[in-house]
Amino acid sequence: MTAEIMSLVMFLVTISLLLAGFPVALTLGGSALLFAFLGDWLDIFRLGMLNVFPLRILGIMKNEPLVAIPLFVFMGVMLERSQLAGDLLEAMGRAFGRMRGGLGLSVLLVGAMLAASTGIVGATVVTMGLMSMPVMLRAGYSPRLASGLICSSGTLGQIIPPSIVLVLLGDILQGANEQAAQMSGTLVPEPITAIDLFAGALLPGFVMVGLYMLWQILLAIFKPESSPALLGEDEESQVTTGQLVRVIMPPLLLIVLVLGSILAGIATPTESAAVGAAGASVLAMLRGSFSRARLLEVAGESVKITSMVYMILLGASLFSLVFRGFGGDREIEEFLSSLPGGEVSAFLLVMAVMFALGFFLDFIEIIFIMVPLVGPVLIAMGFDPVWLGIMIAVNLQTSFLTPPFGFALFYLRGVAPPEVKTRDIYIGVLPFIILQLIALYLFWLFPDLTTWLPDLLFS
Repeated sequence: MTAEIMSLVMFLVTISLLLAGFPVALTLGGSALLFAFLGDWLDIFRLGMLNVFPLRILGIMKNEPLVAIPLFVFMGVMLERSQLAGDLLEAMGRAFGRMRGGLGLSVLLVGAMLAASTGIVGATVVTMGLMSMPVMLRAGYSPRLASGLICSSGTLGQIIPPSIVLVLLGDILQGANEQAAQMSGTLVPEPITAIDLFAGALLPGFVMVGLYMLWQILLAIFKPESSPALLGEDEESQVTTGQLVRVIMPPLLLIVLVLGSILAGIATPTESAAVGAAGASVLAMLRGSFSRARLLEVAGESVKITSMVYMILLGASLFSLVFRGFGGDREIEEFLSSLPGGEVSAFLLVMAVMFALGFFLDFIEIIFIMVPLVGPVLIAMGFDPVWLGIMIAVNLQTSFLTPPFGFALFYLRGVAPPEVKTRDIYIGVLPFIILQLIALYLFWLFPDLTTWLPDLLFS
């Protein structure tokens, strides 16, 4: 057996083990070690390559941008546990109360704000499902429309900054960019950071929120029975402009403080994440939902999520080291380069594979496994790293919505009332999947939507 065939077998075995439900970090690291020893026994792998792995661990632990992960996670968990979204949804629902589709628009806006505040897809979908699904059903909304609105708004955390996905992608794309520079003979490549991806994702995030809201408005006009008004003509909205501002301003101020400081160059993502974590704690205090027990609960949850991310990162690092030791990276480069249609075919194939893997694997697993393998090749072919990162993030967001295995559908199914059938959830997200594909096509046709703001701010 040749080293190249062994790399393919290793990849397929690892994916099969992940689909079987084995722990991700242990599967990545364990399969890498198993195939490393097997390759050494077959004399097609040099076991001495594993001596590099401690240096990789040191590099990961010294990587400052990754320090932002636990801080952003803490900010998101604190905002989730402080019931901030509940106040937002109630106030905005009453503000749009007499408007057909107003409650749906409120769900989309609150979901977008929550996504920008937390960056955690599961937390956003579960929170919005628990709060808004019963309210929408009581108001007479179609269970299918309610499900689609909640799932689609919840997955915005994948793309709207500050997103954990973009932090991880920024770090991995930087490494891919350096490898691509080596392939093409460029000595000093342009650096890629999470800040570039944050700026690149801002307009696409607004585009997708706009598409979702346009769909809700069209439904309210042409199919009014699907999304009736929350309040009757004779009912008071019971919310003044001042009350609405008091509810919206704190989370909006936090978003502007965190994201604005990054884009303005005042703070790094790590520094702004620390500000966000402290700001979320202050908001919880102002709401009266902050206590020592709550702080310990949030800190414990943050440690668990962060540990999971770092364990997967270490396992993926060992996996990619052994995969390259077998020459798998050269095989991927040759395969993608030889496809008929050139770089367009290579890009579409990679996106299709990532989309399919999104049915079964979490976004962190896909990013750590796929992007280090295919990213250098695509960047060397001439694709802009920022544009590529945004397209990957939107693609994974779409796969989160797609039946039968979309993660967002499972999150909502776990908290939806019994009268909402799984079939309703699956059918309800279909229009939003089409909107996602339209958004991907727009970003393909008009790449400036992703690169204009980074070029304006950082060129």
